[in-house]
Order: sequence, then structure tokens, then C-alpha cells
Amino acid sequence: MTTTTESKRDSLRDFYENPSVPVASGDARSIRQARMLAEVLGPATDGAATVLDVGCGDGSAASVAAPLLAGHRLVGVDWSQDALRRAKTHLPHAVRGELTDGGLPFPDGCADAVLFSEVIEHLVDPDSALDELRRVLRPGGHLMLSTPNLAAWYNRGLLLAGVQPVFSEVSLRGIHGRPGSEVVGHLRLYTARALKEFVAASGFEVVKVAGAPFHGVPKPLRALDRLACMSPSLSSLLLLHARKRT
Repeated sequence: MTTTTESKRDSLRDFYENPSVPVASGDARSIRQARMLAEVLGPATDGAATVLDVGCGDGSAASVAAPLLAGHRLVGVDWSQDALRRAKTHLPHAVRGELTDGGLPFPDGCADAVLFSEVIEHLVDPDSALDELRRVLRPGGHLMLSTPNLAAWYNRGLLLAGVQPVFSEVSLRGIHGRPGSEVVGHLRLYTARALKEFVAASGFEVVKVAGAPFHGVPKPLRALDRLACMSPSLSSLLLLHARKRT
């Protein structure tokens, strides 16, 4: 069993170290998420906050968010050495870390906020990941999590038609049974209700869930996708703000 588990971990590591695997997401989500965080942190003149961007990828999302978080200390963290090499061109601080067994290289309660942007859907063990994020957050610290929505407006229609939902993947080698062609390694998907329940059960108080559009929606449908953000349960992407319970 140990050998099988290690083999699966090695294959996932190889997958995410492959430079051809996308590690960036759309700017619309990054901006909306940064605005939510900037609102709760306040200006850096009131005291600079430490913000960990866990799963920072190539750092492009952090670079989009940085102007809205000016003065706060933004630190990128990723598992992939290839992603970190690219992230260091966008971020002043980028370090390697893992999400299990104390794998983040930070002491308990050191962070005021964690950005966890479109990472949780890639994880084998999301429970341990949220435990680790809770560990590094100070009491009352902010978790800003985003992830694709299994119940997005178009996925509801696709399921009725017997088509595999967008964002879901049945293979790490190719896309089968649904629109699209890009494999990004999604292992888990959440509805708004499931995400809120999961985060609350992991020691956080859910403050807000909002929606964001998906850059991959065909151009003729983008206005409808933006409209769906008014109802997060229908939106393409879920943006969740939670606080570590004191």
C-alpha cells in the first residue's frame, strides 16, 4: 500500500512539474478575490499584514492582486519547483512548501491571511490542507479560497444532456466526455453548499461566498457568465471568505 501511495504521489508531482501544465488562472477572479481581501485587511498604513499565496503557481495572479494589496507583505508558496522559478519574476518572496504534516515553512499563527486560489480542486487530501492553513493563520485570520463550481449554470445544463461537467476530469492524460481540451489535474469539485460546509467543519467561520466569471467561457456567453455571478451558486467560480475560529 505504501509503495502504491508513493507511486501516485510521484506521478502527481511529475504532472505538476511539467511546464506545459497550466498554473495560472484568469485575471477577473484574481481581481475580485484581491478586492475582497483588501476590504477586510484595510490599508497597510493601519499595519502591514502578512499574506501567504499558497499554491501561487507562476505568480501571475499575485502580480494582478499586488496593487490592491500595496504595502502588505505577499509571500508565494508552491509545491512545484518549475512554478516557483516563474513566480520569482512576479513576487519578491516565493518559497517551496507542501500542504500536509507541517509542510508549510512557517510557524504557527504567523499569517494574517491566506490566498488559496484554485488549489483545493487539485488535492488528494483537502482535509489535511485546510488543517495546515489553519495552523499558519493567526486566530481570526482570513482565508480567501477560490475554486471552480461544480453547479455552474452551464454544468447544470450539460448534466441534463448527459455530458460530463466542465472543470471535471476523469484522466490526467486527456479530456473525455465534455467540452475543452486542456488537462489541468482537477481531482475534486465543490458546489457552494458543499464548500461552505467543508470549510466550516475544518475550523473556520464562513463570512461570505461570492461568484466570479471563468475566462474559458466562449465569448458569446461571457455576458451571461458575468450575470450568473450575482448568484454564487450558479457562477463559474466560487470565492469564499472565511476566518479562523478563535
